[in-house]
Amino acid sequence: MEFNVRRLAADAGTFLSRAVQFTEEKFGQAEKTELDAHLETLLSRVESTKHWTEKIMKQTEVLLQPNPNVRMEEFLYEMLDKKVPMRANNHELLGECMIDSGHEFGPGTAYGSTLIKCGETEKLLGSAEKEFIQSSAINFLTPFRNFIEGDFKTILKERKLLQNKRLDLDAAKNRLKKARVADARSAAEIELRIAQSEFDRQAEITRLLLEGISSTHAHHLRCLNDFVDAQAAYYAQCYQYMVNLQKQLGSFPSTFSNNNQPAGSSSASISVPTAQPAASLPAPPPSQASPALNELRSTSGTRKARVLYDYDAASSSELSLLADEVGLHHVISDCHKMNHY
Repeated sequence: MEFNVRRLAADAGTFLSRAVQFTEEKFGQAEKTELDAHLETLLSRVESTKHWTEKIMKQTEVLLQPNPNVRMEEFLYEMLDKKVPMRANNHELLGECMIDSGHEFGPGTAYGSTLIKCGETEKLLGSAEKEFIQSSAINFLTPFRNFIEGDFKTILKERKLLQNKRLDLDAAKNRLKKARVADARSAAEIELRIAQSEFDRQAEITRLLLEGISSTHAHHLRCLNDFVDAQAAYYAQCYQYMVNLQKQLGSFPSTFSNNNQPAGSSSASISVPTAQPAASLPAPPPSQASPALNELRSTSGTRKARVLYDYDAASSSELSLLADEVGLHHVISDCHKMNHY
Protein backbone atom coordinates (compact mmCIF):
# COMPACT_ATOMS: atom_id res chain seq x y z
CA MET A 1 0.00 0.00 0.00
CA GLU A 2 2.86 2.35 0.91
CA PHE A 3 4.61 1.52 -2.39
CA ASN A 4 1.49 2.35 -4.39
CA VAL A 5 1.11 5.68 -2.65
CA ARG A 6 4.71 6.60 -3.33
CA ARG A 7 4.40 5.54 -6.96
CA LEU A 8 1.22 7.56 -7.33
CA ALA A 9 2.86 10.61 -5.77
CA ALA A 10 5.87 10.26 -8.06
CA ASP A 11 3.66 9.98 -11.16
CA ALA A 12 1.67 13.01 -10.07
CA GLY A 13 4.86 14.98 -9.56
CA THR A 14 6.14 13.99 -13.03
CA PHE A 15 2.85 14.93 -14.62
CA LEU A 16 2.85 18.32 -12.86
CA SER A 17 6.44 18.99 -13.88
CA ARG A 18 5.64 18.25 -17.53
CA ALA A 19 2.53 20.43 -17.42
CA VAL A 20 4.51 23.35 -16.00
CA GLN A 21 7.26 22.92 -18.59
CA PHE A 22 4.76 22.72 -21.46
CA THR A 23 2.92 25.84 -20.26
CA GLU A 24 6.11 27.86 -19.87
CA GLU A 25 7.21 26.84 -23.37
CA LYS A 26 3.92 28.04 -24.82
CA PHE A 27 4.36 31.43 -23.17
CA GLY A 28 8.03 31.64 -24.17
CA GLN A 29 9.26 31.48 -20.60
CA ALA A 30 11.29 28.27 -20.97
CA GLU A 31 13.70 26.82 -23.51
CA LYS A 32 12.68 23.85 -25.66
CA THR A 33 14.99 21.12 -26.94
CA GLU A 34 14.44 20.76 -30.69
CA LEU A 35 14.51 17.41 -32.41
CA ASP A 36 17.18 16.85 -35.05
CA ALA A 37 16.24 17.66 -38.65
CA HIS A 38 16.29 14.03 -39.79
CA LEU A 39 13.82 13.02 -37.10
CA GLU A 40 11.52 15.92 -37.96
CA THR A 41 11.62 14.92 -41.64
CA LEU A 42 10.68 11.35 -40.77
CA LEU A 43 7.80 12.53 -38.58
CA SER A 44 6.49 14.73 -41.39
CA ARG A 45 6.73 11.84 -43.86
CA VAL A 46 4.79 9.52 -41.58
CA GLU A 47 2.05 12.09 -41.07
CA SER A 48 1.77 12.56 -44.84
CA THR A 49 1.61 8.78 -45.35
CA LYS A 50 -1.17 8.48 -42.79
CA HIS A 51 -3.14 11.35 -44.34
CA TRP A 52 -3.05 10.03 -47.92
CA THR A 53 -3.53 6.41 -46.90
CA GLU A 54 -6.81 7.35 -45.21
CA LYS A 55 -7.95 9.36 -48.24
CA ILE A 56 -7.10 6.54 -50.68
CA MET A 57 -8.93 4.06 -48.48
CA LYS A 58 -12.02 6.26 -48.32
CA GLN A 59 -12.19 6.83 -52.08
CA THR A 60 -11.57 3.16 -52.82
CA GLU A 61 -14.44 2.20 -50.54
CA VAL A 62 -16.67 4.67 -52.40
CA LEU A 63 -15.58 3.13 -55.70
CA LEU A 64 -16.30 -0.41 -54.55
CA GLN A 65 -19.58 0.51 -52.83
CA PRO A 66 -21.08 3.84 -53.98
CA ASN A 67 -24.11 3.53 -51.69
CA PRO A 68 -23.28 5.32 -48.38
CA ASN A 69 -26.08 3.52 -46.51
CA VAL A 70 -24.69 0.12 -47.45
CA ARG A 71 -21.19 1.24 -46.46
CA MET A 72 -22.48 2.31 -43.05
CA GLU A 73 -24.29 -1.01 -42.62
CA GLU A 74 -21.14 -2.96 -43.52
CA PHE A 75 -19.14 -0.83 -41.06
CA LEU A 76 -21.59 -1.61 -38.25
CA TYR A 77 -21.45 -5.33 -39.00
CA GLU A 78 -17.66 -5.12 -38.90
CA MET A 79 -17.71 -3.26 -35.56
CA LEU A 80 -20.03 -5.93 -34.13
CA ASP A 81 -17.78 -8.65 -35.57
CA LYS A 82 -20.67 -10.13 -37.54
CA LYS A 83 -20.78 -11.45 -41.08
CA VAL A 84 -22.25 -9.07 -43.65
CA PRO A 85 -25.38 -10.63 -45.21
CA MET A 86 -25.17 -11.47 -48.89
CA ARG A 87 -27.21 -9.23 -51.19
CA ALA A 88 -27.69 -8.98 -54.94
CA ASN A 89 -25.84 -6.10 -56.60
CA ASN A 90 -27.27 -3.85 -59.31
CA HIS A 91 -26.10 -6.04 -62.19
CA GLU A 92 -27.70 -9.10 -60.65
CA LEU A 93 -30.96 -7.26 -59.93
CA LEU A 94 -31.11 -6.02 -63.53
CA GLY A 95 -30.35 -9.54 -64.76
CA GLU A 96 -33.18 -11.05 -62.72
CA CYS A 97 -35.56 -8.38 -64.02
CA MET A 98 -34.60 -9.06 -67.64
CA ILE A 99 -34.90 -12.83 -67.25
CA ASP A 100 -38.34 -12.57 -65.60
CA SER A 101 -39.61 -10.22 -68.31
CA GLY A 102 -38.17 -12.49 -71.02
CA HIS A 103 -40.11 -15.45 -69.67
CA GLU A 104 -43.20 -13.26 -69.48
CA PHE A 105 -42.95 -12.24 -73.15
CA GLY A 106 -42.06 -15.78 -74.15
CA PRO A 107 -38.65 -17.44 -74.59
CA GLY A 108 -39.72 -18.39 -78.11
CA THR A 109 -39.98 -14.77 -79.22
CA ALA A 110 -37.01 -12.77 -80.42
CA TYR A 111 -37.51 -10.08 -77.78
CA GLY A 112 -38.08 -12.57 -74.96
CA SER A 113 -35.07 -14.74 -75.79
CA THR A 114 -32.87 -11.65 -76.14
CA LEU A 115 -33.98 -10.37 -72.73
CA ILE A 116 -33.11 -13.72 -71.19
CA LYS A 117 -29.67 -13.77 -72.79
CA CYS A 118 -28.98 -10.18 -71.69
CA GLY A 119 -30.18 -10.98 -68.17
CA GLU A 120 -27.89 -13.99 -67.89
CA THR A 121 -24.95 -11.83 -68.99
CA GLU A 122 -25.86 -9.13 -66.45
CA LYS A 123 -25.79 -11.76 -63.72
CA LEU A 124 -22.33 -12.84 -64.87
CA LEU A 125 -21.23 -9.19 -64.68
CA GLY A 126 -22.62 -8.99 -61.14
CA SER A 127 -20.72 -12.12 -60.10
CA ALA A 128 -17.49 -10.71 -61.58
CA GLU A 129 -18.05 -7.44 -59.70
CA LYS A 130 -18.41 -9.30 -56.40
CA GLU A 131 -15.16 -11.18 -57.01
CA PHE A 132 -13.39 -7.91 -57.85
CA ILE A 133 -14.67 -6.22 -54.68
CA GLN A 134 -13.63 -9.15 -52.51
CA SER A 135 -10.17 -9.31 -54.07
CA SER A 136 -9.67 -5.55 -53.68
CA ALA A 137 -10.78 -5.59 -50.05
CA ILE A 138 -8.34 -8.39 -49.15
CA ASN A 139 -5.30 -7.40 -51.19
CA PHE A 140 -5.60 -3.60 -51.15
CA LEU A 141 -7.83 -2.15 -48.44
CA THR A 142 -6.84 -4.55 -45.65
CA PRO A 143 -3.07 -3.79 -45.77
CA PHE A 144 -3.80 -0.06 -45.82
CA ARG A 145 -6.14 -0.41 -42.86
CA ASN A 146 -3.57 -2.50 -40.97
CA PHE A 147 -1.08 0.35 -41.29
CA ILE A 148 -3.54 2.92 -39.90
CA GLU A 149 -4.75 0.71 -37.06
CA GLY A 150 -1.44 -1.00 -36.29
CA ASP A 151 1.89 0.51 -37.32
CA PHE A 152 0.77 4.13 -37.17
CA LYS A 153 -0.74 3.73 -33.69
CA THR A 154 2.55 2.25 -32.50
CA ILE A 155 4.40 5.23 -33.96
CA LEU A 156 1.99 7.62 -32.22
CA LYS A 157 2.61 5.87 -28.89
CA GLU A 158 6.39 6.09 -29.21
CA ARG A 159 6.20 9.70 -30.40
CA LYS A 160 4.13 10.57 -27.34
CA LEU A 161 6.76 8.95 -25.10
CA LEU A 162 9.46 10.96 -26.89
CA GLN A 163 7.52 14.14 -26.25
CA ASN A 164 7.26 13.30 -22.53
CA LYS A 165 10.97 12.49 -22.30
CA ARG A 166 11.74 15.79 -24.00
CA LEU A 167 9.62 17.67 -21.45
CA ASP A 168 11.40 15.81 -18.61
CA LEU A 169 14.79 16.75 -20.08
CA ASP A 170 13.94 20.44 -20.42
CA ALA A 171 12.41 20.52 -16.94
CA ALA A 172 15.64 19.04 -15.55
CA LYS A 173 17.67 21.70 -17.38
CA ASN A 174 15.53 24.46 -15.87
CA ARG A 175 15.90 23.01 -12.35
CA LEU A 176 19.67 22.91 -12.77
CA LYS A 177 19.68 26.58 -13.77
CA LYS A 178 17.63 27.54 -10.72
CA ALA A 179 19.68 25.45 -8.25
CA ARG A 180 21.85 27.63 -5.93
CA VAL A 181 22.97 25.24 -3.22
CA ALA A 182 25.75 22.75 -4.03
CA ASP A 183 23.69 19.73 -2.95
CA ALA A 184 20.76 20.90 -5.03
CA ARG A 185 22.99 21.42 -8.07
CA SER A 186 24.54 17.99 -7.65
CA ALA A 187 21.09 16.35 -7.49
CA ALA A 188 19.93 18.38 -10.48
CA GLU A 189 22.96 17.32 -12.52
CA ILE A 190 22.31 13.64 -11.79
CA GLU A 191 18.64 14.11 -12.73
CA LEU A 192 19.69 15.85 -15.95
CA ARG A 193 22.02 13.02 -16.97
CA ILE A 194 19.26 10.46 -16.39
CA ALA A 195 16.74 12.54 -18.35
CA GLN A 196 19.21 13.03 -21.20
CA SER A 197 19.90 9.29 -21.36
CA GLU A 198 16.21 8.40 -21.42
CA PHE A 199 15.50 11.03 -24.07
CA ASP A 200 18.33 9.79 -26.33
CA ARG A 201 17.13 6.19 -25.96
CA GLN A 202 13.55 7.09 -26.81
CA ALA A 203 14.66 9.22 -29.74
CA GLU A 204 16.55 6.23 -31.18
CA ILE A 205 13.54 3.93 -30.76
CA THR A 206 11.29 6.47 -32.46
CA ARG A 207 13.78 7.00 -35.28
CA LEU A 208 13.96 3.26 -36.02
CA LEU A 209 10.18 3.04 -36.17
CA LEU A 210 9.91 6.09 -38.42
CA GLU A 211 12.54 4.78 -40.84
CA GLY A 212 10.34 1.73 -41.31
CA ILE A 213 7.96 3.92 -43.32
CA SER A 214 10.05 3.09 -46.41
CA SER A 215 9.13 -0.57 -45.97
CA THR A 216 5.51 0.48 -45.59
CA HIS A 217 5.64 2.34 -48.89
CA ALA A 218 7.17 -0.69 -50.60
CA HIS A 219 4.41 -2.91 -49.20
CA HIS A 220 1.71 -0.48 -50.29
CA LEU A 221 3.28 -0.38 -53.75
CA ARG A 222 2.87 -4.15 -54.08
CA CYS A 223 -0.73 -3.84 -52.90
CA LEU A 224 -1.34 -1.13 -55.49
CA ASN A 225 0.00 -3.42 -58.22
CA ASP A 226 -2.34 -6.15 -57.02
CA PHE A 227 -5.24 -3.71 -57.18
CA VAL A 228 -4.36 -2.72 -60.75
CA ASP A 229 -4.12 -6.40 -61.75
CA ALA A 230 -7.53 -7.06 -60.19
CA GLN A 231 -9.05 -4.14 -62.07
CA ALA A 232 -7.51 -5.27 -65.37
CA ALA A 233 -8.78 -8.83 -64.89
CA TYR A 234 -12.25 -7.58 -63.91
CA TYR A 235 -12.69 -5.28 -66.90
CA ALA A 236 -11.25 -7.88 -69.29
CA GLN A 237 -13.70 -10.45 -67.97
CA CYS A 238 -16.62 -8.05 -68.34
CA TYR A 239 -15.51 -7.19 -71.87
CA GLN A 240 -15.40 -10.88 -72.79
CA TYR A 241 -18.90 -11.41 -71.41
CA MET A 242 -20.22 -8.55 -73.55
CA VAL A 243 -18.40 -9.79 -76.67
CA ASN A 244 -19.94 -13.22 -76.18
CA LEU A 245 -23.37 -11.62 -75.81
CA GLN A 246 -22.86 -9.63 -79.00
CA LYS A 247 -22.01 -12.83 -80.85
CA GLN A 248 -25.18 -14.49 -79.55
CA LEU A 249 -27.28 -11.54 -80.68
CA GLY A 250 -25.48 -11.19 -84.02
CA SER A 251 -27.79 -13.70 -85.75
CA PHE A 252 -30.77 -11.32 -85.43
CA PRO A 253 -31.52 -8.91 -88.32
CA SER A 254 -30.54 -5.33 -87.59
CA THR A 255 -34.18 -4.19 -87.90
CA PHE A 256 -37.35 -6.09 -87.31
CA SER A 257 -40.95 -5.21 -86.47
CA ASN A 258 -42.80 -6.02 -83.28
CA ASN A 259 -42.88 -9.78 -82.75
CA ASN A 260 -45.28 -9.86 -79.82
CA GLN A 261 -48.52 -8.84 -81.53
CA PRO A 262 -51.66 -10.93 -80.85
CA ALA A 263 -52.71 -13.47 -83.45
CA GLY A 264 -55.74 -11.35 -84.43
CA SER A 265 -53.68 -8.28 -85.28
CA SER A 266 -54.47 -6.66 -88.61
CA SER A 267 -50.84 -6.08 -89.66
CA ALA A 268 -48.24 -8.61 -90.83
CA SER A 269 -44.81 -8.79 -89.22
CA ILE A 270 -42.23 -8.56 -91.95
CA SER A 271 -38.56 -7.70 -92.13
CA VAL A 272 -36.99 -5.62 -94.86
CA PRO A 273 -33.18 -5.61 -95.07
CA THR A 274 -31.76 -2.11 -94.83
CA ALA A 275 -28.79 -1.20 -97.00
CA GLN A 276 -25.89 0.39 -95.13
CA PRO A 277 -23.45 2.87 -96.71
CA ALA A 278 -20.35 0.96 -97.67
CA ALA A 279 -18.04 3.73 -96.53
CA SER A 280 -19.41 3.97 -93.00
CA LEU A 281 -20.31 0.38 -92.12
CA PRO A 282 -18.55 -2.52 -93.92
CA ALA A 283 -20.52 -5.69 -94.47
CA PRO A 284 -19.69 -8.57 -92.07
CA PRO A 285 -17.85 -11.63 -93.41
CA PRO A 286 -20.12 -14.32 -94.95
CA SER A 287 -19.24 -16.72 -92.12
CA GLN A 288 -20.80 -14.40 -89.53
CA ALA A 289 -24.08 -13.82 -91.37
CA SER A 290 -27.14 -15.95 -90.60
CA PRO A 291 -28.41 -18.46 -93.23
CA ALA A 292 -31.56 -16.40 -93.70
CA LEU A 293 -29.56 -13.29 -94.58
CA ASN A 294 -27.33 -15.26 -96.94
CA GLU A 295 -30.48 -16.54 -98.64
CA LEU A 296 -31.77 -12.99 -99.09
CA ARG A 297 -28.44 -11.88 -100.55
CA SER A 298 -28.17 -14.83 -102.95
CA THR A 299 -30.37 -13.25 -105.65
CA SER A 300 -28.55 -10.33 -107.27
CA GLY A 301 -30.62 -7.50 -108.64
CA THR A 302 -33.87 -8.72 -107.05
CA ARG A 303 -34.97 -7.59 -103.58
CA LYS A 304 -36.58 -10.27 -101.48
CA ALA A 305 -38.01 -10.34 -97.97
CA ARG A 306 -38.45 -13.09 -95.41
CA VAL A 307 -41.68 -13.42 -93.40
CA LEU A 308 -41.00 -13.60 -89.69
CA TYR A 309 -44.38 -14.85 -88.47
CA ASP A 310 -47.57 -16.41 -89.85
CA TYR A 311 -50.35 -14.11 -91.07
CA ASP A 312 -53.87 -15.15 -92.04
CA ALA A 313 -55.57 -13.02 -94.69
CA ALA A 314 -58.58 -11.18 -93.29
CA SER A 315 -60.19 -10.71 -96.74
CA SER A 316 -59.83 -11.73 -100.40
CA SER A 317 -57.72 -8.62 -101.07
CA GLU A 318 -54.99 -9.79 -98.65
CA LEU A 319 -52.37 -12.51 -98.93
CA SER A 320 -51.81 -15.19 -96.27
CA LEU A 321 -48.17 -15.56 -95.27
CA LEU A 322 -46.20 -18.33 -93.54
CA ALA A 323 -43.23 -17.86 -91.23
CA ASP A 324 -39.78 -18.08 -92.89
CA GLU A 325 -41.38 -17.80 -96.32
CA VAL A 326 -39.19 -15.86 -98.79
CA GLY A 327 -40.80 -13.91 -101.61
CA LEU A 328 -40.44 -10.89 -103.83
CA HIS A 329 -40.20 -7.77 -101.75
CA HIS A 330 -42.81 -5.75 -103.73
CA VAL A 331 -45.46 -8.53 -103.37
CA ILE A 332 -45.11 -8.74 -99.60
CA SER A 333 -44.82 -4.96 -99.32
CA ASP A 334 -48.06 -4.48 -101.34
CA CYS A 335 -49.82 -6.99 -99.08
CA HIS A 336 -48.62 -5.13 -96.03
CA LYS A 337 -49.80 -1.79 -97.43
CA MET A 338 -53.25 -3.15 -98.37
CA ASN A 339 -53.70 -4.21 -94.78
CA HIS A 340 -53.62 -0.57 -93.68
CA TYR A 341 -56.23 0.69 -96.18
